[in-house]
Amino acid sequence: MHAADLMRSPLDLLEAEIVACRRCPRLVEWRERVAAEPRRSFGDQPYWGRPVPGFGDPGASLVVVGLAPAAHGANRTGRMFSGDRSGDWLYAALHRAGYASQPTSSGRGDGLTLRGAFVTAAVRCAPPDNKPTTLERDACHRYLERELELLEGARVYVALGAFALHALGTAFGLRPRPRFAHLAETALDGGRVVVSSYHPSQRNTFTRMLTTEMFDAVFERARALGG
Repeated sequence: MHAADLMRSPLDLLEAEIVACRRCPRLVEWRERVAAEPRRSFGDQPYWGRPVPGFGDPGASLVVVGLAPAAHGANRTGRMFSGDRSGDWLYAALHRAGYASQPTSSGRGDGLTLRGAFVTAAVRCAPPDNKPTTLERDACHRYLERELELLEGARVYVALGAFALHALGTAFGLRPRPRFAHLAETALDGGRVVVSSYHPSQRNTFTRMLTTEMFDAVFERARALGG
């Protein structure tokens, strides 16, 4: 290990490993093609175009897990759940609940800090049609497991959608696999809890399958559980 690495935290070292990952050829090709051919509305912005690491407080009591970066969201900004409508919903809710220093995030270096919360995802590269394959999910799973191990103070895990819930179930060795329902709770050892939530996708928020009040209830419950 280089001397400089000895000065970095385990989470920092994991972040560097995630950002350098090229294990999944389809995802590498897609994320880089999107970055090379940006949307017209983002044409003046450089795209991140790499795997997106988790973001937040290393001492977090709450861990929020999503599916994967959006092609023109986190794949552009380099910060999980920023630069798109889903991120607008998430960071606004975290701000209302007292976890975030500001209600919006435009990307890395925008001044946002999280207090007691960490945001991550089951897959770190933007997948075509937002649908990673089973092999891609499994190749990325080790990063989620290692993050969860390093976030030793976490008490509550919020799974945004069934995909994230199943990833957490695998990481924690839950059998049978937990069933998804909004605000459903799955007990873990040591008094820890997984709370499920509908994902704040445009489809869910535009159809009001997920409302602001429903989303706020998730983080209110997380607080009550010690998150």
